[in-house]
Amino acid sequence: MNIPAELKYTKDHEWVKIEGDVATVGITDFAQKELGDIVYVEVETLDQELGKDEVFGTVEAVKTVSDLFLPLSGEIFEFNEELETTPEKVNSDPYGAGWMVKVKIANPDEVSELLDSEQYKELIGA
Repeated sequence: MNIPAELKYTKDHEWVKIEGDVATVGITDFAQKELGDIVYVEVETLDQELGKDEVFGTVEAVKTVSDLFLPLSGEIFEFNEELETTPEKVNSDPYGAGWMVKVKIANPDEVSELLDSEQYKELIGA
């Protein structure tokens, strides 16, 4: 199971890469394996300001649809448009080409509430 140490994580199985006041968000390797083959990623919250833990989109797999929860308050300013035609990138490269959104962080204090890689490993029993 791939759990990069440089990233932050949520109990909802999302990863967060912090670069200054921008957070890149996707779902973890664990999450994509649990979901199975991903066939569609929908984000209709582009250019919207959302609070922490609000639903920013959905990911649809062959067997289920799951909500995506924003790990940090902020404005979603970019969606990975490649996922519209190749959603399977979430399965094949969840921490790279499978990223989902970029968020301008509104409250930097929320970053400290995210899990580090060791805490996330504990959560999933890895």
